[in-house]
Amino acid sequence: MELMNKSKHAELISAELNLNYRSVTNTIKLIDDGATIPFISRYRKEMTGNLDEMQITAIRDLSAKHIEIDKRKETILSTIEEQGKLTDELRQRIISCYNSTELEDIYLPYKPKRRTKATIAKEKGLEPLALLIYKQNERNVHAKAEVYVAENVKDVKEALAGARDIIAEWISEDEKARSTIRKHFRKGAIIRSKVIKGKEKEGIKFSDYFEWEEEVKKCASHRFLAMRRGQEEGFLRVSITPPSEQAIADLEQLIIRSNGEAAEQLKLAITDSYKRLIEPSIENEFTAELKEKADEDAIRVFAENLRQLLLSPPLGQQRVLAIDPGYRTGCKVVCLDEQGNLLHNETIFPHPPQSELNKAMSKISALVDTYKIEAIAIGNGTASRETETLIKRIRFNRDVKVFVVSEDGASVYSASTVAREEFPEYDVTVRGAVSIGRRLMDPLAELVKIDPKSIGVGQYQHDVDQTKLKGSLDQVVESCVNHVGVHLNTASKHLLTYISGLGPQLAKNIVEYRAVNGPFRSRSELKKVSRLGEKAFEQAAGFLRIADAENPLDNTAVHPESYHIVEKMASDLGCSAVDLIQNEELRLKIKPEKYVTGKVGLPTLNDIMQELSKPGRDPRKTIKVFEFAEGIYKIDDLAPGMVLPGIVTNITNFGIFVDIGVKQDGLVHISQLANRYVSNPLEIVKLHQHVKVKVLEVDIARKRIQLSMKEVEQ
Repeated sequence: MELMNKSKHAELISAELNLNYRSVTNTIKLIDDGATIPFISRYRKEMTGNLDEMQITAIRDLSAKHIEIDKRKETILSTIEEQGKLTDELRQRIISCYNSTELEDIYLPYKPKRRTKATIAKEKGLEPLALLIYKQNERNVHAKAEVYVAENVKDVKEALAGARDIIAEWISEDEKARSTIRKHFRKGAIIRSKVIKGKEKEGIKFSDYFEWEEEVKKCASHRFLAMRRGQEEGFLRVSITPPSEQAIADLEQLIIRSNGEAAEQLKLAITDSYKRLIEPSIENEFTAELKEKADEDAIRVFAENLRQLLLSPPLGQQRVLAIDPGYRTGCKVVCLDEQGNLLHNETIFPHPPQSELNKAMSKISALVDTYKIEAIAIGNGTASRETETLIKRIRFNRDVKVFVVSEDGASVYSASTVAREEFPEYDVTVRGAVSIGRRLMDPLAELVKIDPKSIGVGQYQHDVDQTKLKGSLDQVVESCVNHVGVHLNTASKHLLTYISGLGPQLAKNIVEYRAVNGPFRSRSELKKVSRLGEKAFEQAAGFLRIADAENPLDNTAVHPESYHIVEKMASDLGCSAVDLIQNEELRLKIKPEKYVTGKVGLPTLNDIMQELSKPGRDPRKTIKVFEFAEGIYKIDDLAPGMVLPGIVTNITNFGIFVDIGVKQDGLVHISQLANRYVSNPLEIVKLHQHVKVKVLEVDIARKRIQLSMKEVEQ
C-alpha cells in the first residue's frame, strides 16, 4: 500500500529545509538512482540548483525518515483494521499524518498492550461505571457504583478504584492530554541527577552530578551524556520531569466540567494517570528525544573534527624517517621512500634505563645520510619530547625538517588486518612507526585505514547511537577522499574503497588489475576492470587522477562526460587541451556562457574553467613545522601565568584540548577561548591549529591543566 508518493515527500522536505521543490525532487531521484553525495554535489549542480553536500545529506536523511513513517503507517493501519475499528475518518487521519509523535498518539488507544490495571477492571465489568463517571452527568456516583458490587468486586470502594483505573488509561491515551503534558515538559522540565547511596567513592568521576539540577532547555548535550553515562554505569539516578502541580491542574481543566462526586473521582483518576502513566511515558519519550539531539551534537562535533584531521596538510612525497618513541623498549625507527614504502627498520635506546644517547644520535645521523631523508616524524606519545630534543641536537649534513605527529589510532592500525596484509613479516611496533611516518606524508591516505572512532577526536563517542555515528563518520571519510581526489596508479585499496561508486570489492579489483596490467594509461581503461560497469565509472571517474595520462584531462577533476566541452573550447581557439591548461591568455578568451546547453549550465562550466587553471591541485594547505616551548616536558614544569605554544588536538562543545608538550593535554574551556561570548569553539579554532595559551591552573594530583586564550596574542 503506497501511502505517500515521492512528490509529497519532496514537498514536505522542501518546506522543512526551505529548499526549491525541483532541486529536492531531482536530488531524491539521483539518490534513488544510486548516485553518491560527492558525485551529486560536484557533477549534478544544474539538477540540484547547486546544493552542497550538507543539504543533499539532509534531503537524503529526511527522505529515508518519511519512507520509515510510511512503513509505520502501513503497520498501524493493518493492526487497527484487524481489530475492526478502522473508520474512513481514522484511515485518512493516519494517512495524512507526517509527524511520528502525533502518529503514535493516534495509534495508542488501538495499540495491543499487556494486561493492565484497566484491562483487569474491564474484565470485572466496570467499564460502564467508568464511562458514567467520565461523562460527569451523574450526581450520586457512589449509589451507581453499588450496582457493580459482585463476586469479583467486593465493595463500592473497589468498584470506584477499578473505574478510575480505566479512566486513568483513557486519559493517558488521549491526544489532547498528552499534548498538554508535552508542553509542560518543553516549557519547564527539570533534569535532576543524584548519586545512588553507597556509590559515592566508586563513582567519584561523576561527582559533579551527585546533586545536580537544571532546566532541560539549558542543559548542554555533553552534560546530558555525562549524566546518562553515570546512570548507565550504576552511579547516578537521573530524572526529567516538569513541576507536577500545574501539569495536573491543566489536565483537570481539560477534563473536568462539573462539581460533585464525579469530579472528585476524576481528580483522583487524573492524578493517578499523570503519575503512573503519562509522566513516565512522556519522560521516556522526552529522554529519547534529548538523547537523539545530544547524539546529533556529539556526532556533529566528531564529524567536523574528523574532517579537519583528514584534510590536515600533507608533507607530500618526501623521504621520511619515522620514530615511535619509548623508554624501556626503546624507540622504533623506520625509513620510508617517497611512496611510503619501508626501506629499513631498527630500534634505538637513547632514554633510560639504557640511555645510549650518543649511539642513538650517531645511528639517526647515519640513517638520514644513507636513505637521503628529508623529514623526520616523531610520534607524540611516551618519550616524545625527549626524543624531539635528541633529534634537534643532531647536526645533519642536509636540511631535515622535524615534525611531531599524532599517534592516536596507530596502535589500532598496527594490530589490524589491514596492517598484517601490508606488513605480514613485521611486528606491531614496526607497523606503528610506519603509520606515523605515512601520516606525515599524507594523513588522509593513512587514516582511512583506521576505524574513525579510534582516532581520538570526539566526545562521548561510545555513548552515542553507534549506527548513526558510523554512518556519519563513513560519510565524512568519503567526502574528504573525493574532495581531495586520489591518484589511480598509487592509491591503496583502502583509499580507493571510499571513492564515489566503488566500495571494497571494486577497489580490490582495481588494485588486482593494476598488479597484472601495470599502471592505468587512461580513465576509460577503468571499464576493463572486472565488475566495474557504466554506473560505477560515471560515479568514480571524476575523482580519480592519472598523472602521466595521454589525455591531460585525466589528471583533473573534469568529468569524462564533459571532455567534449573542453575539446570544443580548444577547437574554437585553434589549440589543444594541453594548451588551454598551460596558457592563461587562451583561457581568458573563453566565454563560458557560449557553451551552455540544456544539460550543462554555468555552475559546471565555471568548475571546468577553475580546474583548467589548477589541474589536479591538492586542496589541502601546506604543512608547517611546529616547536614546543623549551624546558617544558612534564606537568611539573608548568606554572600559572606561563604563555606557551600548543597544538589543538581535540574540539568539543565545552572547549578545546591543547597539546603544550607535556603528557597531558590542557583544556581551554569555551569561556576562555576569546574576550567575547563563544557559542561554538569551531568559530575560533580548527583541529591541529597552532595556538598560544596561558596556563591558568595546574592540578598535578588529578593531572588536569586549565588554559586560556583570552588576551593572548595569536
